[in-house]
Amino acid sequence: MKLRLLNFLPVFLTVAMAGAAQFKFGNQTFTVPKGFTVERVAGPPLVNRPIEASFDEQGRLYVTDSSGSNARIPEQIKNPTHRVVRLEDTNGDGKFDKSVVFADKMMFPEGVLWHDGALYVSGVPIIWKLEDTTGDGRADKRTKWFDGKTANGCANDLHGPYLGLDGWIYWCKGAFERQRHQRPRGQIINDRASHIYRMRPDGTEFDSIMAGGMDNPVGMAFSDTGEVFFTTTFFNHPRSGNRDALVHAVYGGLYPKNWSILDKLTRTGDLMPPLSHLGSAAPCGLTAYESEVFGKDFKGNLFTAQFNMHKVQRHVLSKSGATFTARDLDFLVSDNPDFHPTDVLEDADGSLLVVDTGGWYKLCCPTSQIAKPEVLGAIYRIRRTDAKLVKDPRGLKLDWEKISAKQIAKLLDDSRPYVRHRAMNHLGKMGEKARAEMMDLLLESKSVTARRNAVWALIRIDVPISEMTAGFGLLDSDPTVQQAAAHAAGIHRDAATVPQLLNLLKSKSLHVRREAATALGCIGDKSAVPALLAAAQSGNGRVLEHSLIYAL
Repeated sequence: MKLRLLNFLPVFLTVAMAGAAQFKFGNQTFTVPKGFTVERVAGPPLVNRPIEASFDEQGRLYVTDSSGSNARIPEQIKNPTHRVVRLEDTNGDGKFDKSVVFADKMMFPEGVLWHDGALYVSGVPIIWKLEDTTGDGRADKRTKWFDGKTANGCANDLHGPYLGLDGWIYWCKGAFERQRHQRPRGQIINDRASHIYRMRPDGTEFDSIMAGGMDNPVGMAFSDTGEVFFTTTFFNHPRSGNRDALVHAVYGGLYPKNWSILDKLTRTGDLMPPLSHLGSAAPCGLTAYESEVFGKDFKGNLFTAQFNMHKVQRHVLSKSGATFTARDLDFLVSDNPDFHPTDVLEDADGSLLVVDTGGWYKLCCPTSQIAKPEVLGAIYRIRRTDAKLVKDPRGLKLDWEKISAKQIAKLLDDSRPYVRHRAMNHLGKMGEKARAEMMDLLLESKSVTARRNAVWALIRIDVPISEMTAGFGLLDSDPTVQQAAAHAAGIHRDAATVPQLLNLLKSKSLHVRREAATALGCIGDKSAVPALLAAAQSGNGRVLEHSLIYAL
């Protein structure tokens, strides 16, 4: 599972943070950068061994909660003992004070996503869609949304799911059991490799965006331009301090570790590189920070929960060719060997929640050979001490069902990330009623954020993309809007966008070129071959080189 760890003893690092602040909770001390605070916001009996968490529109937090069982996977599938709890902060003080069991008798729940009125929970080999149709706080309807049909002995076949900006649901396939799937253009996936998969929420158009020889891809996050990042264990065979990694997932990429499982998969050259080597960290949860509450220099940063290093790390991204480089900084570190962070996520007010699962897990974990189910977990909140209060961070004072599409469209560049995302989803569901407003934004708005988010909203309307983005997003003056529009054209395989995409192969932005090549490859129009060949002649760097060759 996501917690599958290492062949090494736990490693404790000396934290070097200028003017660091420390906060003590029981037998552990947290160290964070100066200007930040840590508070405990949930724990037993509300939640005992939390693993993953996801907010709904009302701010209720759904948390997968382990029973502490390390029974063999076949036994757990026959007799599931885990649960999902829903936590609430009823008085608005930032601490959760109410808990209800949303779903019990769950197979090892290694991921959770609230989306559009339902909770998606992974429990090998199935992603369940759970719904509360009576409003009593318990899921009374369970639907198999996806069945991978494989269950490795370590239960690391499945992590996620996660919601992409394109409105599709993504998840990770780990372990090395064979799965067979069909992609949108008819190609068959039939291998034992690890993958990142995606599908529409209605369960159609199954696709793979990358494959690799790594043991266990786990966490996933998305940038505002739709870039996909993930954490994984055993990206490399352990050597020279390298093993686990943070990775930028490029469509069609083939990633390490390099061994026979990759022999029959498509290669475009050397295996693709990591974004950061993390050592024997067992990285789990991953989030992309969207607000500016921590400061402008935090916007777009990634945060990883590192189970084996007992810490959360911050990764500052910089563009490099058609990919990124990352500067890795410790952000929260515990001195307690039983602190095992498994998830990190941004709350609507800009604070970060860190989920500590406790000491129970030892399944397939060489460094946790003695299970400590009595060492329970907790959820912590990291705040910036001088942060300004965010008013109505979730937009709960807005009457979403009554305000017009034009009013909702104005929220696409709202300073509150949760409001922006809700506006994108709401406009997508409104369909044709909202289309004109978003088209007007693409033509008239001076806000790059509004135009880019209009593309992400438009992509969710099931009409030809060429009617929405080809003459607008693909021709926008801003490369990030162009990149989002190229993603939209590719994911919908819209042949009418080919002329505009060919033009973007000459963009000054290598990120735009990469996304245009990806879209052309997904569309599969052979008229693009001469332009792709021409683009592949110059020095492009490994990532853009891959995208051009893979498209061809």
